[in-house]
Amino acid sequence: MKKGEQAHGLAPDTRERILRTASELFYREGTRAVGVDLIVARAGVAKTSLYRHFGTKDDLIEAFLHLEDEDFWRHWDTVAARHKGAPREELDAQLRWIGERIARPGYRGCPQINIAAEYADENHPARKVAVAHKQELRRRLADLARALRIEGAETFALRLGTVIDGALSSGHALHAEGPVRFLQELAQILIPKKTRK
Repeated sequence: MKKGEQAHGLAPDTRERILRTASELFYREGTRAVGVDLIVARAGVAKTSLYRHFGTKDDLIEAFLHLEDEDFWRHWDTVAARHKGAPREELDAQLRWIGERIARPGYRGCPQINIAAEYADENHPARKVAVAHKQELRRRLADLARALRIEGAETFALRLGTVIDGALSSGHALHAEGPVRFLQELAQILIPKKTRK
């Protein structure tokens, strides 16, 4: 057992510490740039502990993306619960927190987009998580579009999802008024003047 590992406890605590450490490094540096040796050194655990909880580095990358995925949808669900039955207000609020996420210090892009760029292999487990995340985003946007009585809800979701992905990739470099205003203005343009009865 590595020095410091016992003080922090074993099993779930160790797994959590490895995952949190790896996640910070992966997000900041990119998954290919971060080796297992750096992760165990920063987490203060033995390499055997890492491999006991995560069979491979790819398993750890997949767990990192699942963690990011859960965080994103937890925020989304909190906003949705606050605006139940008010889809226009919900859409504005969803775009607001996404814009604020982009504007936060240390923002280095969307983890799912970053992973998709790093791993071209469609069978890579982390890439599958990234693709599923984007599909879920479009599904939720289509649900909002239907609630807003927008014709062609899937087309609207695809267009707005592409705008969101562009904002997530562009970061702070959108325009002087920031990502929130950018997203809300673009959504307004995409919403048809007439909606179905």
